[in-house]
Amino acid sequence: MRAYVSPTDGRWAAFLRARPYLDEVNFWWPSGVSFKALMPGERFLFKAKARDGGRLIGGGLFSGYRRMPVSDAWRFFGEANGCASEAELLSHITAYRAKNGSPPDPDPVIGCAMLYDTFFVPGDAELAPPIGYPDSATRGRGYGPQDSQWSALEMSFAELAGSSPIVEFRSESDVVRYVEGARHGKPTLIVPRRGQRSFAALVNDAYERQCAITGGRIRPTLQAAHIIPFAREGLHSVPNGLLLRSDVHTLYDAGYLSVDPDYRLRVSERLREDFGNGKEFYAREGEVIHLPRARADRPARESLEWHHQEKFLA
Repeated sequence: MRAYVSPTDGRWAAFLRARPYLDEVNFWWPSGVSFKALMPGERFLFKAKARDGGRLIGGGLFSGYRRMPVSDAWRFFGEANGCASEAELLSHITAYRAKNGSPPDPDPVIGCAMLYDTFFVPGDAELAPPIGYPDSATRGRGYGPQDSQWSALEMSFAELAGSSPIVEFRSESDVVRYVEGARHGKPTLIVPRRGQRSFAALVNDAYERQCAITGGRIRPTLQAAHIIPFAREGLHSVPNGLLLRSDVHTLYDAGYLSVDPDYRLRVSERLREDFGNGKEFYAREGEVIHLPRARADRPARESLEWHHQEKFLA
């Protein structure tokens, strides 16, 4: 178990503090730096910069890190990037990159730490940062149980957020990208799914922005599909996901298409009977779909079997 404490842009924090319904956010860095300090489910704490008091002001649980262009960060997270528009997000990032001497880029790649169950606290609840944390720090610091400040950080997190579930979910070969937490956020006019934004970003990355069935790469049409539906207790995990073109997603959810446990496309005769169409899919029937490079990200065979038995219009 580890925790990470990072200085936070005051505008980013203020924007999100005013929108408590956004309990899943993107903590971005203006360059695509690497980040290996945390595992999914571990704790990420926000620290105000020295000019804003330098105290802990909130945090969340880590679901994954990816490098992605600003356009994708906006597509997946929208206002949860801490900005009101994509243009504003690009403006902030361009300003930071200019300070570091980076050349102008219309769609720069940024580092994205995706967080869920995020929270920001009222001013009177802010806590002191770990002893020895320099006010001038521009990057965060990781802490583990061996560090002298660990107990204090545990207490700070508990005081700021209350108890939160911690996840360590591994397969035999790798860490499974998994978005844990309560299945729904605070009720509003709708009940938002928790983890949906991170799930979409992680599935897009795993499938290299390519439809698993058609191979299509037109990004606005690509959607992260659950194999076992969320409403049927399916998880926001990459092995329970497929990246599909929007119309393919609809056909898959309706049972006209399926993928068997050997990763082969199956097409129901009902597609032809009901619509007199489907040549694109019948021509591909029996082919192995496009799979993620990482074995741990590939569809879980038991999930594929569930869909094939329960949803497919055989």
